[in-house]
Amino acid sequence: MKNLLVALIAAAALAGCATTGKLSSGERLELYKAHAGEPVKDFQYFGSLNGWTELGDSALAVWTRPNQAWLLDLGGPCLDLSYAPAITVTNMMGRVSARFDRVIVHGSGPGPHIPCRIDSIRPLDVKALRASEKELREAKIAERAAEQGSEAD
Repeated sequence: MKNLLVALIAAAALAGCATTGKLSSGERLELYKAHAGEPVKDFQYFGSLNGWTELGDSALAVWTRPNQAWLLDLGGPCLDLSYAPAITVTNMMGRVSARFDRVIVHGSGPGPHIPCRIDSIRPLDVKALRASEKELREAKIAERAAEQGSEAD
């Protein structure tokens, strides 16, 4: 069933990115949701993030280790998340908790940075996510090659 869901999302993502060649934030969010587990109350935070990916203005993925990532759903739009060069995730004694901790966007201008509450936390299956992203990239390459071949005819 999960493979069918991933295939449907991949097909929708390819249809959406056929002209732009890049997935939109919404398409990436659907892909990440397809590889997210059940919500958890918190996760261990080691003092810095290994990376992060914005998934629209109300969700993001954060990597705490190269092979460990979490999907964070935020309590509403988080201003300038799409353009932020850096973020901070609050924590209490090395634990980031849903409904208590927040994401703070940095570098979006001189004004105040309004913290964005974390509504839910879901673990990501990083291996499966990377495999699906690879499949999408390969499908886009094949699609472009097919388009170029039909234009040459």
